[in-house]
Amino acid sequence: MPFVKREIAKPAKPAAADSNEGSVLASLRSSDPEVRWGAARALGHRADEVPLLAAALAAETVERVREAMITALMRIGDEASVTALLPYLRAQDAGLRAAAIEALQALPDAISPFVTALLKDDDSDVRILASELVRNMPAAEATRILCDLLAREQHANVCAAAIDVLTEVGTRDAVPALRACAARFEGTPFVPFAASIAIARLSGTET
Repeated sequence: MPFVKREIAKPAKPAAADSNEGSVLASLRSSDPEVRWGAARALGHRADEVPLLAAALAAETVERVREAMITALMRIGDEASVTALLPYLRAQDAGLRAAAIEALQALPDAISPFVTALLKDDDSDVRILASELVRNMPAAEATRILCDLLAREQHANVCAAAIDVLTEVGTRDAVPALRACAARFEGTPFVPFAASIAIARLSGTET
């Protein structure tokens, strides 16, 4: 009876890919920060792994690795990524807070649904930072959002932050709100001063 060579089944390519991805995910929990850094960079296209990145970021203590995780979330750039980054607006670590703000500023469309609530937060520092998140939005939208804030805001520093952003990205439509805010805070000189600069710039009367 002739010998018949049996064919050895080859593993399917998708299975190999899945194995590789599993290895990357496991690397995110490695005790070696360089391995975690590489894993975070590799996950910048994996929207389904945002919860894993968020959990890893919450536990991470190495600044370089944290920045890679934040960058990965920014590259994914969906609302889940924004939700993962928003808690760091309250971070005590200034570097972590700044990195989160920078990432969120790069996602104006994804951050838009969250801005209204942030600008009503009980913490004035959060409202100040939320004003910065408006900076990269379309000028008309940024103007509307920040003028609504100026109309109700009672904290001078928050108003000053909003005025600063309007000076850079606002439209002429902001002028009435700026004048009203300046009048309301006439006893706090830095607010009317900032508003006057914004009005001059947006009105085209800046000298």
